Amino acid sequence: MSIEVIENTWITLSDGTRLAARIWLPSGARSHPVPAVLEYIPYRKRDGTRGRDEPMHGYFAQHGYASIRVDMRGSGDSDGHLADEYLAQEQDDALEIIDWITAQEWCSGNVGMMGKSWSGFNCLQVAMRRPPALKAVLSCYSTDDRFRDDIHFMGGCLLNDNLWWGSIMLAYQARPLDPEIAGAGWRDRWLERIRNLPFFPALWAAHQSYDDYWKHGSVQEDWSAIQCPVLVVGGWVDSYTNSVPRLLEKLPVPSRGIIGPWGHVYPHDGVPGPAIGFLQEAVRWWDHWLRGIDTGVMDEPQLRAFINDPTPPTGTRKEQPGRWVGEMRWPSPTILPHVLHLHANGTLAPMPRTDDAELSIRSPQDHGRAGGEWMGTGCEGEMPTDQRLDDGGALNFTSAALTDAVEILGAPELQLELGADVPVAQLGVRLCDVLPSGEVLRVSYQVLNLTHRDSHETPTPLEPGQRYRIKIMLSACGHRFLPGHRIRVSIGTAYWPMIWPAPQPATVTIRPGDCRLTLPMRDPSAPQAEVSFPPPSSGVLAVLTRTDPGLVLRASSFDHVTGVAHYITEGRGGLFGEGIVRIDETGTELAHNLRRELTIRPDDPLSARYVLTQSYEMGRKGWRTRIETVTEMSADAGRFFLKGRLIAYEGANEVARRDWDETIPRHLL
Repeated sequence: MSIEVIENTWITLSDGTRLAARIWLPSGARSHPVPAVLEYIPYRKRDGTRGRDEPMHGYFAQHGYASIRVDMRGSGDSDGHLADEYLAQEQDDALEIIDWITAQEWCSGNVGMMGKSWSGFNCLQVAMRRPPALKAVLSCYSTDDRFRDDIHFMGGCLLNDNLWWGSIMLAYQARPLDPEIAGAGWRDRWLERIRNLPFFPALWAAHQSYDDYWKHGSVQEDWSAIQCPVLVVGGWVDSYTNSVPRLLEKLPVPSRGIIGPWGHVYPHDGVPGPAIGFLQEAVRWWDHWLRGIDTGVMDEPQLRAFINDPTPPTGTRKEQPGRWVGEMRWPSPTILPHVLHLHANGTLAPMPRTDDAELSIRSPQDHGRAGGEWMGTGCEGEMPTDQRLDDGGALNFTSAALTDAVEILGAPELQLELGADVPVAQLGVRLCDVLPSGEVLRVSYQVLNLTHRDSHETPTPLEPGQRYRIKIMLSACGHRFLPGHRIRVSIGTAYWPMIWPAPQPATVTIRPGDCRLTLPMRDPSAPQAEVSFPPPSSGVLAVLTRTDPGLVLRASSFDHVTGVAHYITEGRGGLFGEGIVRIDETGTELAHNLRRELTIRPDDPLSARYVLTQSYEMGRKGWRTRIETVTEMSADAGRFFLKGRLIAYEGANEVARRDWDETIPRHLL
């Protein structure tokens, strides 16, 4: 089917704000209206996501849908100010956008909303507002809990990616409007946007428990508010997959889920592979709920998931061995608890052992260097490496070699009885597959600020000398432990550089006789649903030229002279080292360089320091701009210190500068 592409159109809201939209229409839609699909994000339709948007939205148009990609208020070429993530204003604007879409001559009145990450979040949030025209949602890599499972905090611990993402948002939101779209006033609007920039990382770091700030936009606050069908997608290398089983369990509407082996990329581009025909799946979903065609999507398993087979633990993985399985209902009655008990001799066994022995651990502050990235995106070196590097700083409990395969799907749970010698302490827990070669592959993990042991909303300090019974729910996973392999659970008291350290070194003491690991084991005798996907397909690709191949660097090291552990990553040309790209249709060239440097002394959590330098260059002949930022973070026992500087250039001339210097009290963190 031939399509019409509208490069830019304006959606004027009730307050006069104009939002910039790019639209793909199937041929004939103006005389024969069609359903519409909306994606609504702040990442710049004109250039930022053009390479991804073109083949996806074009594909939907080729299959009979009007596809609309809108820049949020204050982003891209849209008017206004973007003050934060997931504001009520963002949802209000979405409701008006949907009304605008349904009023167009080419729209039949039925709308689907979809997205990945930010737009995966907001399509669920907008569904809670129940616009009548919204008939279905497709949410990829999103969360129902903005505190527990987002890029700011994990297990009550501050993620170092909070500074990374906050710094990227500074550069993203400081990019100029495109003069070809915005017109003569582009420069004034650009400088006004920079003047109004919030210091994102400090804004988020100030909310250190599950308060009203995080409850806003967290779907779990009212599952019943969503009244339209939901297809939710996750990936084992991504960081937002825990929400998939929760959404399938809790939503009161027809729902389906897909979890593949991928990182934070749409599944038709999925890395690690195998990628799938995600766009075909999306069209089947839209056809069923927006056109009323029975495509069979509701006859398939409620959850289709990829079970990983073990593989050598290398930092780069382009393909993941394994297979697809289906669970007709979720929670699945065919997934049974497989309990293993921790023994004081370091073993993990099916039978408990009554033993009052205690084991203590105080991990070095750089424990966790083999952990890889919190959020995988398919780039080189990001995966967890051989866990033997971290096992030396942990308590390890290992099973005997397996005689039969153990296949798990879901969230493992570790129950511990423990005490600590300081009021604030952390745990980093890892579930691993010990290969016959001796290599150790991380299967799942979780971190926990022990002051959040009972509640993320009302944390309480530990009392030294007191014992506590706690449960740690590890991240959801799908994995097959093969015969001859061993299962290991490891417990440490730090997880650097993924999380910011607690203010004091902590010694945690556990009583293994009262501890157990519960694995969600698939019943091998249960009937198996067949699952398969077509190969990836797409619409016409955007015309891009890579003018520089880019480079990604990633290394951890220890300086034996200074006693400092270093962790450094760098992407040159693109955020993840993908290179400098020119969009041939517009002539716009994009280059993004980012370097992270995290340092810490193994004996001193207050020595932690994080420095992030970044530049974002964009332009074309006669128009070139550059954004440079430097952000850094450090802390003492009671405060976080966050600093930032942003400088904007037009050509060789500095046109704007912002400086931030924030001190934030630590609250049991």
